[in-house]
Amino acid sequence: MKQKIFDILQIGDKSNTISRGFDLFIVITIFSNIIAMILETFDELAAFGTLFRNVEYATTLVFLVEYILRIWTADLLYPNTTAFGARIKFIKSFDGIIDLFTILPMIYFSGFVVFRMLRVMRIFHLFRINAQYDSFNVITGVLYEKRKQLISSISIIGVLMLASSLCMYSVEHDAQPGVFANAFSGIWWSVSTILTVGYGDIYPVTAIGKLMAIAISFLGVGVVAIPTGIISAGFVEQYSSIKNIDAMQREYPVNFVTVLINENHIWKNIEVKDTRLPEGLILVTILRNNEVMIPNGSTRLLLNDRVVLAAESYIDESNLKLQEIVIGSENEWVGNPISKLDISRLVTIVLIKRGNKIIIPHGKTIIKAHDIVFIYKK
Repeated sequence: MKQKIFDILQIGDKSNTISRGFDLFIVITIFSNIIAMILETFDELAAFGTLFRNVEYATTLVFLVEYILRIWTADLLYPNTTAFGARIKFIKSFDGIIDLFTILPMIYFSGFVVFRMLRVMRIFHLFRINAQYDSFNVITGVLYEKRKQLISSISIIGVLMLASSLCMYSVEHDAQPGVFANAFSGIWWSVSTILTVGYGDIYPVTAIGKLMAIAISFLGVGVVAIPTGIISAGFVEQYSSIKNIDAMQREYPVNFVTVLINENHIWKNIEVKDTRLPEGLILVTILRNNEVMIPNGSTRLLLNDRVVLAAESYIDESNLKLQEIVIGSENEWVGNPISKLDISRLVTIVLIKRGNKIIIPHGKTIIKAHDIVFIYKK
């Protein structure tokens, strides 16, 4: 029973009709909750206030039941930890925190604004649904890959705001003591200027202040453009990587060998593109903390990683537990590319054996009758 409930709760499992129906039900519940919360703010609809609150209570109750079930089945989500540890791990995860913050407003304290503000957290439930789609994964992947550069650029913006606000306060305080009353007034001006919002509610009147404002405005345009450029470059790299993977489809007999990255290994703490693999070897996956990673050139190899290499003449030493499926002539997968298959997003097609050949597949690979498909299920 626990396994069945766990399979239903898992988002994006296209092979499970009940799970897909549950996903749709949760999306409808989230939108119903948010719409009721919005309509409740209209004075013209005050007569329906009781109805809106009942909808909120009913949908929040659904979230509560889902939260309890996810905690109960957490040991299946994290099978390599104890049942108690798995539940704690889920509660501390992003999904667990969002679920908890969604439920807290059900205990309504009218005197505490923070509890009413937590109602807005319900909309973040949608991220759990969106996270199962490739387009959303590309966005989050770019932000994660470029996180250090983004943090650096945002830090530069923060330093510029602080410096410009203090300078403007020093120059304008005597001329406009009511406007630039303190350093915070200067920060508000620098934010609206550097981020090119330009509210116009506070501005310099002295000649020196105006000259500084011109210089700061030019600097602001350039500095604020840095994060945009970083994200744009990240998208270009991501899509170029996807195209390169599509172009690298190769068909030949292969075996696998697993390499453990220990303390003295020359690959420790270097990026995949710098491994200089011998000819005939391809880095297929990285096993890290019981997770299977599909690497790209900038993926860094860490201590205790197990690198799975595909080779033409090595003995299979990998411990990947793959499920083998023989495709019959009547199978609905026959003639369809992998990207069009109705499979769970928790399932990855790792290899296809066709006759005496092993195919390293990508999204456009066509499944044929009598293929032997090896899948990895998370």
